[in-house]
Amino acid sequence: MKNKSTSVVKPFDPWRSPLCTCPMKWVVHPYTGCSHGCLYCYATSYIPRHSLVRAKNNFIERLRRDIDRIPKNILIEMSSSSDPYPSIESQYNLTRRTLFTLLSRGFKVLVLTKSSLIVKDLDVLKKFRNNVVVSITITTLDESIALRLEPGAPLPSERLRAIEILTQSGIKVVARIDPIIPLVNDDFNNIKKLVSELSKRGVLQITSSTYKARYDSLKRLTIVFPHIGEKLQEMYSKDSAENINGYRYLNISLRCNYMRIMKELVENEGIVFATCREGFRNLNTPGFECDGSSYLFID
Repeated sequence: MKNKSTSVVKPFDPWRSPLCTCPMKWVVHPYTGCSHGCLYCYATSYIPRHSLVRAKNNFIERLRRDIDRIPKNILIEMSSSSDPYPSIESQYNLTRRTLFTLLSRGFKVLVLTKSSLIVKDLDVLKKFRNNVVVSITITTLDESIALRLEPGAPLPSERLRAIEILTQSGIKVVARIDPIIPLVNDDFNNIKKLVSELSKRGVLQITSSTYKARYDSLKRLTIVFPHIGEKLQEMYSKDSAENINGYRYLNISLRCNYMRIMKELVENEGIVFATCREGFRNLNTPGFECDGSSYLFID
């Protein structure tokens, strides 16, 4: 790699989490902030007022300079802490331009989103389908819960439709049921139905993990879901939870139980399964990365 600093394309840094199993990759964020307003968002601990999303200044020019300075065979993820398809993408098309710039230069790209807006770029994705994987998050099929949990995000039904459009167009799609939040979206029958719906629409892999609490996100959840607030606070208290890298994790037996159930449901559908930042790599389908990037390197 050339000895030059980069401006907007950076090595992925999972906050030095000992539980992160992601492969080596770089990450790019066309936008700062996010319009989805998810209650469980971890980024609000360092990006206040996360609902105020903005495009980065001179982003495409900076991106073009960076790609002359980075290795040519790297995996690039967009994006890890802000969705690349906020509502203002319809106006700016910054993610569309970023996708075309990276893919036309031969980079392999992993797109992480919970927005159905991605289908507007179907033409770009189809043109470079061998070098792109799309990862779409759906936390629940219950739209009444989704509207409270992710108030600014497209409805789950809209995301399912987006997945169907992408897979029918030959795009490789993986899904995330993430996070599983106790007493909020952990109903077994609802999760089973969600896994089934994802399977019907052709996803190749489902990755899942449990909610990792921070003070601000836990407070939001207890305000919006007051009937389970006391129990949720207890489950993530110092006496009950584990403190790992500044996050409160459910105790290991409960986390493992959630992930074993998910593994069984997913693999019963004939789909690859993986966990994310849980410490249960043994539960992952062998040979597949948690982020879904493996499909970029399978002939």
